Amino acid sequence: MLSRILYGFLWLYSWLPLQIQYFFSDICYLILYYVIRYRRRVVRINLENAFPEKSQAERLEIEKKYYRHLCDLFVEMYRMWHMSAREIRERCVFTNPEVIQRYFEQGRSVVAVLGHYGNWEWMASYGLWMSDDVDFFTLYKPLHDPVADRVMRSIRSRFKAKPVPRQDILRRIVENKRENRLFLAAFIGDQTPNKSNLNFWMQFLNQDTPVLVGTEKIARKFDLPVVSLRVRKIRRGYYEVDFVDLCADPQQLESGELTRMHTRMLERFIREIPELWLWSHKRWKHSRDENNRGNQDLKNVF
Repeated sequence: MLSRILYGFLWLYSWLPLQIQYFFSDICYLILYYVIRYRRRVVRINLENAFPEKSQAERLEIEKKYYRHLCDLFVEMYRMWHMSAREIRERCVFTNPEVIQRYFEQGRSVVAVLGHYGNWEWMASYGLWMSDDVDFFTLYKPLHDPVADRVMRSIRSRFKAKPVPRQDILRRIVENKRENRLFLAAFIGDQTPNKSNLNFWMQFLNQDTPVLVGTEKIARKFDLPVVSLRVRKIRRGYYEVDFVDLCADPQQLESGELTRMHTRMLERFIREIPELWLWSHKRWKHSRDENNRGNQDLKNVF
């Protein structure tokens, strides 16, 4: 019952113009940061470990900017529920779609890898920049609450994106291959693996980090070119997204190299504008000691 009431409230709230929602975002920031102190210890430790070369004052500035961005991200996500196609195209601009279009013209589907950086939810609007004869798959982890899950699927599918549970992506790719139908599959590459998948480790933001390898596995299995996405926040409520051509032939790379490439690319983006990454995520909750294999046998990993 509570979930349905919240659903109704968010549905009504999402009709408000963004400028009004940003007013509530400013209030939310004050409450979240100074009153609730939401995960401030997690954020502070993450920033200290990632940027030991920065002063305490510099990290504090990043911390406060991050919480402001986090509150904006929340209202922007729900505003997408009722945003027009024209408005989202003005607010989230893909500057070089020809990078992907070139592969489509060659008859090749594409994998796009991104992180929890900038406004990753608005990137689901890329379907508006694609022709109708190409599918746009966005991978997601279904939520336990069915009402919340329905809300997120509704928001993410507004602009022709097709949310696919991560356990179903192989089946959808095989179906498209069988039907000779092109697709773009978008993967979030910076989530924390569960304990059974602590198989690949690398240095990321100055720390020993387990990294998901699903993007590389699928790209290598189906010989799919991989692009990365770079997001810039131009001003409040306006983003530009660039496609970075990462690898045209993943099968030609050594095992693990593609995973290193897209993770290093994300790290570069984060170092440029750190407040746009999801610092409140408990990214480093595992240690290599939990897994004795590490990167010893990459053939078994990939």
